[in-house]
Amino acid sequence: MYRLVKKILWSLDPEKSHRATIRLLSLAQNRAVNCCGLLNRIGGRPPLLPTQVMGLTFPSPLGLAAGFDKNGEAVDALQAMGFGFIELGTVTPCPQPGNPKPRLFRLLEARAVINRMGFNSLGLDQFLTNLKGHKREGVVAVNLGKNTDTPVEEALDDYCQGLEAVYSLADFATLNISSPNTLNLRALQEHDALKSLLDGIGKRRDQLQESHNRRLPIAVKIAPDLDHSAIRDVAEEVVASGMDAIIATNTTVARPQVEGLPHAGETGGLSGKPLKPLALQTVRTLYQTLDGRLPIIGVGGIQSADDAWEFLKAGADLVQIYTGMLYQGPGLIGTITHELKRRVVESDHDFLADLVAEARK
Repeated sequence: MYRLVKKILWSLDPEKSHRATIRLLSLAQNRAVNCCGLLNRIGGRPPLLPTQVMGLTFPSPLGLAAGFDKNGEAVDALQAMGFGFIELGTVTPCPQPGNPKPRLFRLLEARAVINRMGFNSLGLDQFLTNLKGHKREGVVAVNLGKNTDTPVEEALDDYCQGLEAVYSLADFATLNISSPNTLNLRALQEHDALKSLLDGIGKRRDQLQESHNRRLPIAVKIAPDLDHSAIRDVAEEVVASGMDAIIATNTTVARPQVEGLPHAGETGGLSGKPLKPLALQTVRTLYQTLDGRLPIIGVGGIQSADDAWEFLKAGADLVQIYTGMLYQGPGLIGTITHELKRRVVESDHDFLADLVAEARK
């Protein structure tokens, strides 16, 4: 079924195709239970693989990465597909159009995508309206960004505004400081800027925790283009600030394995299969540096169950997909979770976390 849908959607410009997909999912979830049941079957009826991370219980360790549903329009449909969690956004405080079009490109031979979307967002007000209209029966994260016209020196204000807005609705929030498509955003990963940002976020969360009587976990999403020393420095600062997880990684400005392919010269962030080695090495470096002090969410080039298992063995506690699902369809959700479940069943362990811990030895 997905082959037919894909053939139709992929005949369109990539961004129009993506917009049509979100629209179809939004319509499906509003057609009552039958459509959600169909989406579940399309996703392969993924089995339960309960995973405890950040004080939260995830039905499975497989999530949807940010960028697919930027404005929270298809939450129920995406959850019906069987994800263990979904990450919405990136959402910015004020609406903004993002970068000029065209800004999304398929690299078919490499099973990759280059995007320079630039945090196109309907803004927090519309995002919250959309999110409040969903059942939100699973774990929902919200990825926060700053507006393009906000100077990087004032970024804290934008992130605090986003955190305050989603605090009562999200299960955890992510600070996106690593997109390559917003001018100077990655400067926030540098030591002094990162310390200032995270300290400010920590203070604002303390205030919100008191008023909401709950502590919202916060993850920090980093780039795959940092060297080993920079990764270690970022990891230590995230720990020191009291944040709750690191997401590794965002897209890359490098062009591994795609030189000479159509669209490979486009500016923007590369995702998909060629990103995997960079993202995986970042996870390994983080795992060695953190030594269990913080959980890691691995994302970047995961397009099979073996890929997911490799990230888990390397140190990830949770994993996310996006580009892989574009190429293979929602059946990839069930493929990955069923294979992880099979590994657990055939082992002497009751939980995936125990099997992963043994594999890491």
